[in-house]
Amino acid sequence: MTTAEFMIGRSADDAVERKQEVRKIFWALLAALVIHLVIGYTLASFNGLFSKTVAVEEEKPVELTFVDLPPAAPAVPKNSMFMETDESKQSAAPPKEKTFESNANSVAASQLPATGEAPLPSQEGKDRPAVDLDTHAYSLPNEGARPQPSARPQETPSPSVAPSVQPTSTPLPDQLAMLRPTATPSVRPSAAATPQQPKSVYRPLKDQTRISGSISNRGISSVNALGTPLGRYEKILKDAIGSRWYAYMEARRDLTNIGTLQVHFFIDRSGRVKNLKITENTSNEAFANICLQSILEAQLPPIPEDVASTLPSEGLEIEGMNFIIYPN
Repeated sequence: MTTAEFMIGRSADDAVERKQEVRKIFWALLAALVIHLVIGYTLASFNGLFSKTVAVEEEKPVELTFVDLPPAAPAVPKNSMFMETDESKQSAAPPKEKTFESNANSVAASQLPATGEAPLPSQEGKDRPAVDLDTHAYSLPNEGARPQPSARPQETPSPSVAPSVQPTSTPLPDQLAMLRPTATPSVRPSAAATPQQPKSVYRPLKDQTRISGSISNRGISSVNALGTPLGRYEKILKDAIGSRWYAYMEARRDLTNIGTLQVHFFIDRSGRVKNLKITENTSNEAFANICLQSILEAQLPPIPEDVASTLPSEGLEIEGMNFIIYPN
């Protein structure tokens, strides 16, 4: 009985232990499920909060903030390209678009339809590095024939006063002829045949160059140029140098060779040449001397105050002035 009871007692204990283990497993599973639910809810909450934050940041409108900055130092204006305007192309009204600086106003026109993109007229001509819209020979300035002073009328002595007779030596035949009453002398044929030379101004040599431009307005070749005080001063500068250069070239042409000379210099406020340098010379030394002499001897007026106030302290910069002898 003891053994049997013992055996029966062991079976009851096993049943109780099994029930306890089942309960432990159940509670463990339940706890694990609760933990998973809590973790999942927490992650979902964090994800939702992050997505809302991103959405809010993306939907935030752009804000503009104005900040007062100190005024920048005014930049020194750069000179526009100079294009000389001939008297025949001058316009009273300024052009709508300022493309070039000049000595006078002119409105753009072209002999041919537009064939390019440059702000120039389209025309036929020679292939040259310069931009010449016309063709004419150079002419040096000439003051022309000066008027002769008129002869002063002879004074008739008063009847009440007798003229005093001065002792004179025996006059020469020519002097006697001048004292005789004669008819109005006729003009000598040689003097009549000599024409009076009219006054002329300096004009540089120009050969119309081949250009493919964008100007569509038809007419005599011209550009949109605005006449300014600076442009008028540059015209004076180029005429003063060019007139001397052509005169020196006439006298020393045999000493020079074909080629190009390019210079760079400044004109100070008093009109003096400063820092003259040769930047290129494909000719010879004689040609260089002629070019430098033409520049240094040019008599230039002081730069006008309204022009000088717009220039840097060095003065007016002349960059890339070319002197060229073509082969033909």
